[in-house]
Amino acid sequence: MTPFADRLIEAVRRRRSPLCVGLDPFPDKIPSLFGDAATSVAAVEAFFAEVLTLAAPCAAVVKPQLGLFERYGAEGYAAAQRLCAMARDLGLLVLLDAKRGDIGTTAEGYAEAALGAPFAADAVTVNPYMGFDTIEPFVARAARSGAGVAVLVRTSNPGARDVQDLRVDGAPVWARVAEGLAPFAARLQGETGWSGLMAVAGATWPDEAKRLRALMPTALFLVPGYGAQGASAADAVAGFVRGADGRLEGGVVNASRSVLYPPAAAGAATLPAWRAAVTDALKAAAADLGHVTEP
Repeated sequence: MTPFADRLIEAVRRRRSPLCVGLDPFPDKIPSLFGDAATSVAAVEAFFAEVLTLAAPCAAVVKPQLGLFERYGAEGYAAAQRLCAMARDLGLLVLLDAKRGDIGTTAEGYAEAALGAPFAADAVTVNPYMGFDTIEPFVARAARSGAGVAVLVRTSNPGARDVQDLRVDGAPVWARVAEGLAPFAARLQGETGWSGLMAVAGATWPDEAKRLRALMPTALFLVPGYGAQGASAADAVAGFVRGADGRLEGGVVNASRSVLYPPAAAGAATLPAWRAAVTDALKAAAADLGHVTEP
């Protein structure tokens, strides 16, 4: 299969926007038009089936937040699987946000679940803070199937400073993690020169993103923190670089609540009105991000 990095870059270039849509089910925000999302997984699945259809024309990637589906138990897990399959059928790349991190055969099991059956995701998020040996099973599995691995490096949450900013031999922990990921990045590099070894780099830390780019020149970035968390489009692409066509590229920027639950959609009385509100939010985010990446 074509390496994940090349497929992602192609999808972003085709849509002229690095928008990634997070699939984050919040029962109290899903309109009653779809049923009672607090008790019905079917309502959640129906909601996101509509979202996927609306997102496909303007987003390169979707990012199901697995933890928010798992709280529904086996039914939620199965719904997430079906939505991943639907996303692929619509031509969207699927980045499964599972944040796995464990050792040995346990990590191998997580990697097989995310990148093989049952999800067959194009990429998966992993947590490196148990050590680099926890990354190896994911990279090995990704290398065999042309998948990607998105590693938490500099996350968007305020508490990131508690550990990631601690100094180790004169540099913050997140920088040391970035340095240690270099051998993995080389193993997942595509024909475009970009690597499917992604770095999660929060839009809330644009200066750190620029430093991270210097440490990981070929890594695609997965950028959370844009939209509801307050970061601007310019902040979100601070770690991107100019491509051959003059556009900024180097990853995708996630938007979840701002495009899934815009204020105009909350009061929609009919499905067409809801679709119009969400479509407007998706197009606005795609255009906002597309504008700041223009030459």
